[in-house]
This record gives sequence, structure tokens and C-alpha cells, in this order.
Amino acid sequence: MSKEITRPIRVLVAKVGLDGHDRGAKVIATALRDAGMEVIYTGLRQTPEMVVNAALQEDVDAIGISILSGAHMTVFPKIIQLMRERKMDDVLLTGGGIIPDDDVRALNQMGVGKLFLPGSVTTDIAAYIKEWVREHRDF
Repeated sequence: MSKEITRPIRVLVAKVGLDGHDRGAKVIATALRDAGMEVIYTGLRQTPEMVVNAALQEDVDAIGISILSGAHMTVFPKIIQLMRERKMDDVLLTGGGIIPDDDVRALNQMGVGKLFLPGSVTTDIAAYIKEWVREHRDF
């Protein structure tokens, strides 16, 4: 039986690196807000350290990384490493962008949650985050 969520889910949405295309991140942030979540959008040109520090300060349930630059095999492993160092094992790391299927599988094996590719339905993304949080976080 799933636990009941008794407070809004908190999600940090971030753009890491030099990728300046943030339209998708803003669409996701709005969709998650519409689904009842509290969303912290960090803006452009964040480092993995900045993202993890902000996630800790904001006490988020999930981190969503939007990446279109092709640096996903550098960015996601670094964020996972920093999260593990800071004992953030109960925080979801998810994201989306243009990521080849083989890389999606490799990132999932490293501990990254489900990744959403262009054309993903925003309600599916919100439902995934809600279910993950319900199963892995304490309320």
C-alpha cells in the first residue's frame, strides 16, 4: 500500500552547463506546478555542485535536469556522485532531453531515474515523480 503524500512534492528543475535552451525546462516546471508540486527553477548555466547544493538547501524530493547539449554522460554521473557524497539517497534524480537509448540505459544503471525524451507527456512525468516520491520518501 502506498503512503499518502501529506504535503506538496518539492522539485528542483535545473539546466546544467552551457546549454542555453530552457524552453523545455520552463514547460516542465509549469506542468509540475499545475500538478500541485512546488518547483524551484534554478535557471541557466548551473554546475552540478550548484544544483546539489540548491537541492539540499531547498529540501527537495526530486531533481529534474534538462539537458540538450550532449553532456548528459558527464552531468548526470557527477550529480549522482555528489548526491551520494551528501547522503541524498532518498532524492530522485530524473531529467530529460536528447539522450540516446544506450546512454539512457547506462544512466539508469548508475542510479538515475527515468529519463524523458522529446515528445514525453507532461502528465506522465508528473505521475512518475509522484509515484517515486510516494514509494521512497517519508511523510
